[in-house]
Amino acid sequence: MKLLAAVAIAALMGGTPGRAEEVRQVLPGQAPAQPADLARGKAPDESEIQRFCSNIADAARDRRYALQAEELKQLQAGIDERMKALETKRAEYEQWLKRREVFLARAEDSVVKIYAGMKPDAAAERLAMVNAELAAAILMKLDARKAGVILNEMDQKAAATLTGIMASAARRVDPS
Repeated sequence: MKLLAAVAIAALMGGTPGRAEEVRQVLPGQAPAQPADLARGKAPDESEIQRFCSNIADAARDRRYALQAEELKQLQAGIDERMKALETKRAEYEQWLKRREVFLARAEDSVVKIYAGMKPDAAAERLAMVNAELAAAILMKLDARKAGVILNEMDQKAAATLTGIMASAARRVDPS
């Protein structure tokens, strides 16, 4: 009967019969000792430290590789964004270049020859009535001295508009 009671008490306490557990006595007014405090008394030897380091080396390496892979993904995303921006800029530049070529092609050589043969005051009056882009294209194909005399005969506003158009068309650098 006593044996049965001892087995029951051991089962309730979570132990098994025959297993010796260390019992610590705590006196009143004294804090119970923590397991970490008990283990401090014994310093780990070199082999334990080396074993610990070698056990976590693979996990540390894997984590380092994962962090590097994540950083590479972020860098790739940044490069992709920049490539898209560059592609957009290139498309804008090509569009600007096509507009410039179309603009310069509008002024046919025969039309330019006609305006080159006119008196400057008559040419200025006629060019003031023509589309501003076409007038600027014609003036750009004329001799610089002749174009200057024609602009001098024009109204100030019309001459300023045509000069602005000619300056932006003559630019060899991307306007943006």
